[in-house]
Amino acid sequence: MIDDLSALCVSADSTIRQVIACIEKNTAKIALVVDEKTQLLNTVTDGDVRRAMLAGTDLDEPVKLLQDRKLASSQYKQAVTAPLGTDTDELLQLMRERDVRQVPIVDNQQCVVGLVTLRELLPNDTLPIQAVVMAGGSGKRLRPLTEHLPKPMVPVGGRPMLERIIEQLRESGISRVNVTTHYKGDLISQHFGDGTRFGVQISYVKEEQPMGTAGGLSQLEPSDTPLLVINGDILTRVDFRAMLDFHNEHQAEMSVAVRQHEFQVPYGVIETDGELITKVSEKPTVNHFINAGIYLLNPNVSQLIPNKDSYDMTELIELLIADGRRVISFPVREYWLDIGQHTDHNKAEEDLAKGKV
Repeated sequence: MIDDLSALCVSADSTIRQVIACIEKNTAKIALVVDEKTQLLNTVTDGDVRRAMLAGTDLDEPVKLLQDRKLASSQYKQAVTAPLGTDTDELLQLMRERDVRQVPIVDNQQCVVGLVTLRELLPNDTLPIQAVVMAGGSGKRLRPLTEHLPKPMVPVGGRPMLERIIEQLRESGISRVNVTTHYKGDLISQHFGDGTRFGVQISYVKEEQPMGTAGGLSQLEPSDTPLLVINGDILTRVDFRAMLDFHNEHQAEMSVAVRQHEFQVPYGVIETDGELITKVSEKPTVNHFINAGIYLLNPNVSQLIPNKDSYDMTELIELLIADGRRVISFPVREYWLDIGQHTDHNKAEEDLAKGKV
């Protein structure tokens, strides 16, 4: 049980931004909203925060806004808690029944005295998914770095990008990794072998011709577990466990990681209704969610990918939407960088040197 609650508690007048900072600093991925006597008022989870991001919520709003939304959408009107002294079996049963991964422990006055996490109760719990790293890119925009190396093997901080990705997958509890290769793919298989040296089991899918961002998945053996697909040129600290939780909670068939991107239009923008001007905005800032190159697919979804020359993830997403399937977005608030050109590579080196990654 976690009994040092200093990194977990926030006050009722905290902002959502402050709550996010609290969640990012602790390993339990939860914030406990308490009063001055440490009585529990509510909890805010990683998923609550990501839903607020998707809704475009102002992060400087008070945390009460999240609490009100949570109460309105949930059949439960109070946070899940357990009394001090509850045994392990009862805690596990409670977590299964209420579908939670953290349970605050309270005393007779409802003051929080500790927190128990599923990871603590099941320390060897592995993620019930397998990963696919799309590593076939030639990286033309990164030449001359990619003259003699496949793009995912370009060093960042003295280590290949792909090595960092596989390390992150292993740390998340993923033991089975598939790697799709094309350009100079032998250098990848020679470096990683069967994955034993890196603590995972690695299989390879060799693309004789480039098969797009999803086509290589058609070459995998059928699986009864979800697939986590990630591009091989991404440097990130996305929480894959949180992504799986979000995926399951929303009963999705496919989840697409998205990243908020904003840019300033360098001109005055004119809005019109026919010939009439209705509004003028001087150099407005526009916000969009962009594709972050990380996907979570249910087993039945990957089986829809045709075995043909080339097929992209965008085609798969459009196919699912047209068929009425549930495709959701998972907002990335952690560090994320797509290393597609030299400026990105330089930034990655700088960020690693500054300890941002």
